Amino acid sequence: MRQTGDRQLSRFQILALGLLLFAMFLGAGNIIFAPMVGQAAGNAMWEPMSGFLITGVGLVLLAIIALTSVRGDVFRLASRISPAFAAVFCFLLFLTLGPLYVIPRTTSVVHEITVKPNLPADIATSAWILPVFSVVFTAVSVYLSLSPGKLVDRIGKFLTPVFSALLVIIIVRSLVSPMGDLHDPVSPYDDGGFLLGLTEGYLTMDVLAALVFAGVFIQQIATLGVTSRRGTTSVFLKAGVITAVGLALLHISTAWLGGSGVDAIGRPDNGGTVLAESARTLLGTPGLAMIGTVVLLTGLTTNVACITSVADYFSRQFTWLSYHQWVLVHAGLGLVIANFGLQTVLDTALPILFLLYPLGMTLIVLALLDRFFGGRRPVYVGAVIGAGIVAVLDAVKTAGILTDQINDTFSFLPLFSDDAGWILPAVIGGIIGLLWARATNSPPLPVDRDADPDTDPAPDPSEREVATS
Repeated sequence: MRQTGDRQLSRFQILALGLLLFAMFLGAGNIIFAPMVGQAAGNAMWEPMSGFLITGVGLVLLAIIALTSVRGDVFRLASRISPAFAAVFCFLLFLTLGPLYVIPRTTSVVHEITVKPNLPADIATSAWILPVFSVVFTAVSVYLSLSPGKLVDRIGKFLTPVFSALLVIIIVRSLVSPMGDLHDPVSPYDDGGFLLGLTEGYLTMDVLAALVFAGVFIQQIATLGVTSRRGTTSVFLKAGVITAVGLALLHISTAWLGGSGVDAIGRPDNGGTVLAESARTLLGTPGLAMIGTVVLLTGLTTNVACITSVADYFSRQFTWLSYHQWVLVHAGLGLVIANFGLQTVLDTALPILFLLYPLGMTLIVLALLDRFFGGRRPVYVGAVIGAGIVAVLDAVKTAGILTDQINDTFSFLPLFSDDAGWILPAVIGGIIGLLWARATNSPPLPVDRDADPDTDPAPDPSEREVATS
């Protein structure tokens, strides 16, 4: 057996890396959406939650597997379409994962759950509370983001075990002493809900997050002495399994909290309030403090992961600002957007999500199937064009533009009314691309299929430090 020169990681180090990756994903999206599915679906929640777990967990693991083929570099994966497509796709992707959506969403959710329930009503509704909190929260996130080499120690070994233990206490209490019975499903889950659950899983944004976090996570693996391609892939996959199991348990547990809490807390209009009031009902004031601490710590880990990943990408693509400067730019922009409020952030981001998700999922599936069609570019191009056309339509109608006209015109597409109409065009486009590739003898793309997995190194983590200087 050939020597790779990799350091042998202990089980504790593997677990710490897995908890770090889990913490990167465990943010506001995981906290606020599943409880609302549980509330509305009630005793039929298994159906929408099955769909939710496919897009919120299963596709995350598939994305991790797919990204090992390009060493965590989403730009390299998207370049299989074309460099121009990769530039536009990654620009929108990293902006959405940063200041346009995830950072302000996380800040707003943490405010809704940790600050507002603990203040007198007249103070909680004051116009200055959110701005003051968001400045402090963003400042702490920036401080943690300026030293990315310490993420494993700060998050994987400390923050994640703390908030996981607190969350387990709340969940166990809800199982031992349920708040109430599960009710019959209400609209929109009263007539099935599998496909709607798939759509709700979109909103966690974890699949797109996997495309962004992979590069930074692989750099963390390299700091522990694992740099060969085979070693990096092995560690990445093990951490991915830990993350997938953790996310599945989290989604199911928070959906249960939402479903079993209707009698006690009614039907609040957002998942953050569902969790806060459930914790208060189950454990009183200490419960409220516990769920607040959980959300605060998970929000910090997600904010740090997003700021770090986005600033790293921009510092490499746009070198006229350093990594540290890009941290400040993206954190500051996210701070401004957060102060428009949680619902405004969610409503504004939906069109971008419905544009990026089909493209991202198409790339993931193509990367997984790459060897079956010989890695030929026309297959990538055809599938992405097919998915992209419908993705644009979904984004336009989600923005409230020509919604009825679009729905009426394209209702012939299977699953179009369930926001999954891109699947068939993507398949057809891929098949057309394959036929074109065979007819023209299109050569395989010059990617790293033939690189030695033992000696081909992962990205050097020192490259990142150059960007930070």
